[in-house]
Amino acid sequence: MSWLFGIKGPKGEGAGPPLSLPPAQPGAEGGGDRGAGDRPAPKDKWSNFDPTGLERAAKAARELEHSRHAKEALSLAQMQEQTLQLEQQSKLKEYEAAVEQLKSEQIRVQAEERRKTLNEETRQHQARAQYQDKLARQRYEDQLRQQQLLNEENLRKQEESVQKQEAIRRATVEREMELRHKNEMLRVEAEARARAKAERENADIIREQIRLKAAEHRQTILESIRTAGTLFGEGFRAFVTDWDKVTATVAGLTLLAVGVYSAKNATSVAGRYIEARLGKPSLVRETSRITVLEALRHPLQVSRRLLSKPQDALEGVVLSPSLEARVRDIAIATRNTKKNRSLYRNILMYGPPGTGKTLFAKKLALHSGMDYAIMTGGDVAPMGRDGVTAVHKVFDWASTSRRGLLLFVDEADAFLRKRATEKISEDLRATLNAFLHRTGQHSSKFMLVLASNQPEQFDWAINDRIDEMVNFDLPQLEERERLVRMYFDKYVLKPATEGKQSARAGLFLTPSRGPDLRSADLNPSCRWQHSRLLLSLGSACPFGPALELPYLGRLPLCPCP
Repeated sequence: MSWLFGIKGPKGEGAGPPLSLPPAQPGAEGGGDRGAGDRPAPKDKWSNFDPTGLERAAKAARELEHSRHAKEALSLAQMQEQTLQLEQQSKLKEYEAAVEQLKSEQIRVQAEERRKTLNEETRQHQARAQYQDKLARQRYEDQLRQQQLLNEENLRKQEESVQKQEAIRRATVEREMELRHKNEMLRVEAEARARAKAERENADIIREQIRLKAAEHRQTILESIRTAGTLFGEGFRAFVTDWDKVTATVAGLTLLAVGVYSAKNATSVAGRYIEARLGKPSLVRETSRITVLEALRHPLQVSRRLLSKPQDALEGVVLSPSLEARVRDIAIATRNTKKNRSLYRNILMYGPPGTGKTLFAKKLALHSGMDYAIMTGGDVAPMGRDGVTAVHKVFDWASTSRRGLLLFVDEADAFLRKRATEKISEDLRATLNAFLHRTGQHSSKFMLVLASNQPEQFDWAINDRIDEMVNFDLPQLEERERLVRMYFDKYVLKPATEGKQSARAGLFLTPSRGPDLRSADLNPSCRWQHSRLLLSLGSACPFGPALELPYLGRLPLCPCP
C-alpha cells in the first residue's frame, strides 16, 4: 500500500520522489504567545510544500477501500513482502555457507602450516644431530692424543649428549602424536556432523524404505514358514510312522556326537603335548632347553651340551667383591635346591643396563644344572588380549622341564607396573593378573628371575613374590681393569698366540732376534708388552681404533702402538 502515498510506486507506473515530514521549527515549544507577524517566515525547502499529492493519495485510498479489489491488492502486497523475506533468507544461507567454507579453508591452511613447521623442525633436528655427530668424531680424534685421565669426562659428555638427543626425539614424537590425534578427532567430528545432517535431511525417505523392506521381509518369512511347516509336517509324519528309521537315526546321531567329542578332546590334548615338547613359546627369545627338533637339527652341539660339566657361576663374570660373595651364596643355595628337589626362590636383579644381570642368570642356570629361558617384558605389552594366553603358555612350557627351568624376564617393569597409580590398559592388566596367578606359589619346576632398571615401578603383589633382591651397580676402577685384561686376553692375546695368527707372528721371531715369545709361561704383567710386540710384528688389532667392551662401552685406548 506504500505506492498509494507516492513513496514507492508499483512496477510500470510513475511515482514522485519520497516525501518526508518538515523539521520542527525552533521556538515551536514555549513560544506560542509570539505572533507570526512579529518576524517573517523562514525561507527554506518546506515553504513551497504542495499538499496536492497527499490529497490525491487520500482520494485514491478511499476509492480503493470502496473497491471490490481491495483484498486482492492487500494479498498482492503481502506476497511481495513474503518474496522479499525469502530473498533475504536465501542470501543469509548463502552467507552462512560462505562462512563455513572459509572456516574449512582456514583449518586446511593451519594444518598445512603445522605440517611445514614439523618438517622444518625435523630437518633442523637432523642437521643438529649431524653436526653433533661431527663434533663427537672430532672430540674422539682429539681424545686419542690426550691422557687417560680425560676419558671419564669425555664419556660423561657423550652420555649427556645422547640423553639430550633422546629427550628431543621423544618430545618430537609426543608432539607429532598429539597433533595427529587432534587432526583425527577433528576429522571424525566433521564426518559425524555431516552424517547426522544427511540422516536428518533424509529421515522421511529412510523411514519409508525401512517400512517397505520390513513389509516385504515379513511377507517372505511368512510364506517360507508356511512352506517349511507343510514340508516338515509331512516328512515328520512319514518318519514317525516308520520305527526302523527312528531307531537308526537315534543310534547314528549318538555315535556321531561321541566321535566328534572324542576327536576334539584328543586333538586338543595331542596339540598341547606336541607344542610343549617340540617347540617353545613365542615370548621366549633364547633358551638352553633341548627339544627334539633341535636334537635332530644339531646333534653334535646337543651331545656336547649334554656331556659338558657344570660351570662356575662366576666364570667370566666380573663383579665387586661384596656382590660376588652374595651372588655366590645365591648360586650355592640354588644348586642345593635343585639337588634336594625343593622349592626355588624368586630373585630380582636391578641396576643400570649392561652390568651383568643376564650373563649371571645364564651362568647360574648352567652352574645349578638347570635350563634357562630368556624373555623380555617389552614383547608382552604389544600383544594386547593375546598376552594372557602367551603368559600361560610360557608357564605351562616351563612346568614340563625335567631339569628345572630358570625363567629370566628382562625389562620386567614394562608389564608388571603398579595397577593403582600407573595408567595401563585392560589387556595389560589382565596379563599382569595372569602372571600373578601363575607365580602365586613357589614351584619346584621353575625359578623366576626378574631384571629391571627401575624396581620402584613394580606392583606391590610382584614385590611380595620376590625372595631376594640384588643390586648390580656399575663396576669401579678395579673391576674395569679386570674386564679389560680378561677381554684383552680372550680377543687379542689368545688369537695372536694360538692358531693361524701365531704362525704369522712366528715368521718374524727367529732365535737370533730373541727367545720364543709365543710361550704360555708369560705372567700377566708381561702379557701387555708381549701383545704390543706381536701386533707390531704384523698381527692386526681386531678392535680397530677403539675397544668395544661390555660394561665399559667404547674405550678409546687401543693397546696397539
